[in-house]
Amino acid sequence: MNRNHAMPIRCAIYTRKSTDEGLEKDFNSLDAQRESGEAFIKSLANEGWECLPTKYDDGGFTGANMDRPALRRLLADIEAGKVDCVIVYKVDRLSRSLLDFARIMETFDRRKVSFVSVTQAFNTASSMGRLVLNVLLSFAQFEREMISERTRDKIAAARRKGKWIGGMPLLGYNVVDTKLVIEPDEAAQVRAIFQLYLDHDGLLPVVAELERRGWCNKTWTTKKGDQRGGKTRLPLDRIACRRRSTGYRAGTGAPALLSPPPRRKK
Repeated sequence: MNRNHAMPIRCAIYTRKSTDEGLEKDFNSLDAQRESGEAFIKSLANEGWECLPTKYDDGGFTGANMDRPALRRLLADIEAGKVDCVIVYKVDRLSRSLLDFARIMETFDRRKVSFVSVTQAFNTASSMGRLVLNVLLSFAQFEREMISERTRDKIAAARRKGKWIGGMPLLGYNVVDTKLVIEPDEAAQVRAIFQLYLDHDGLLPVVAELERRGWCNKTWTTKKGDQRGGKTRLPLDRIACRRRSTGYRAGTGAPALLSPPPRRKK
């Protein structure tokens, strides 16, 4: 690093974890990453390296994009000239996308900010170092895409077996032992909603009628005991397009609420 050692080198430690699992612990993955970065900076304290007190921690954010609050704050501080060096535990903590990483590095180069990975030795000042960095990012992006493919395949396999893979429960169903089971009262509402749409041939009149009746969307209790749902304005466009309700999609394993689907009155 071509800096006068009389001037301190202000180091910002950036940490990231893709999921929020375990972040409630006293010592989590973000803490471990920061501790490694602080130890690295301390080993170079005689060269003027010092750790900035500001924390740039993104817990529960994917590295596939740049939509991360701590990363935005870090880039803003870099543009403001508050940071001389960015420290990460591994390259993929900063980004798992080659395109995004190139944009970030462009900002670093423009503001003369150095980039250091604690566990991966490379020097971005040389062409060989930049090549090594791009190879590391290529593998990081490849790993992310492989994980996404495996996750999609697992979800598809679970759906073919009729298992509920999580998320907001559907109006008309209850989740029992990871399977969707028709809830009779809600199912009657769904059938009535479809029939109202066919009768009125539009969503707005149906919305007005449902608000008059005071019908609400699905209510449920999360694993943490929080109450969700119960809103009076139903997402009719999603209900009308839901293939589980209409039974149009074969092989989901979930019972259809409408079989056969209702027809418009002539």
